[in-house]
Amino acid sequence: MTEKTTGYAPVNGLEMYYEVHGERGTPLLLLHGGLFDIEQQFGEVLPSLAENRQVIAADFQAHGRTNDIDRPLGTEALASDVIGLLEHLGVEKVDVFGFSVGGAVALHLTIRNPELIRKAVISSVSYHPDGDRPENAAVGEMKVEMIAGTPMEAAYLAKSPHPDLEHLQVLLDKLGGYDRGANGWSDDDIRGIAAPTLITVGDNDAVKLEHAVKFAQLRGSDVNGDFVGVPASQLAVFPGTTHFFGMARTNLVSDVVITFLDAPMP
Repeated sequence: MTEKTTGYAPVNGLEMYYEVHGERGTPLLLLHGGLFDIEQQFGEVLPSLAENRQVIAADFQAHGRTNDIDRPLGTEALASDVIGLLEHLGVEKVDVFGFSVGGAVALHLTIRNPELIRKAVISSVSYHPDGDRPENAAVGEMKVEMIAGTPMEAAYLAKSPHPDLEHLQVLLDKLGGYDRGANGWSDDDIRGIAAPTLITVGDNDAVKLEHAVKFAQLRGSDVNGDFVGVPASQLAVFPGTTHFFGMARTNLVSDVVITFLDAPMP
């Protein structure tokens, strides 16, 4: 078990909760999905990830132990919070592993702030709205009654600085409007990413499989590696895996992510 330190970073009006596990190598930054938090998203895989590297994990605005502020939830704002957190910690470069909303933030940082990112694991998120399944629109209609009795409700009420159902509904409303109207990234944006990229998706995820394949192709994957070599950017599809249970295959996720991060830089 690695040692853990915790703290709160004053960033953009937030008191942003973070944890630091371990102390070796390029830090790995973990960014969770919407309605989750550090423990709910990464709790099962974090020990293996931190065994041989430092891991930094954070709770986003209105999630986990981080407070909410009068600001919509959106990728650009959350990315700004993450940059502020890294500045607070004095960290100049990280590997990043982001899931869903966290994946969107990781992708934003990888494109807009390439100096911060060595390698990127971008999980269960599209780079363009074309990659989203139509059922995803239901997120915009979520009510607290729909998640009553779930681990997400219990975790929110146990950890949040605003531990009541009224504030939980505010969070659901903000998630329902997350990046509404955004155009996503262009194919050229994805091609131009400097960092080696691991794209992961469940085979029954909120992201269409053909979109994940195109994402990987734009990163140089889908070649005959026996003849031309295995590209630095890769794709993993986790079997029997949905969006909410994207970390359910714990050993498989850990092996895929650690193997990618440990591989030599191209």
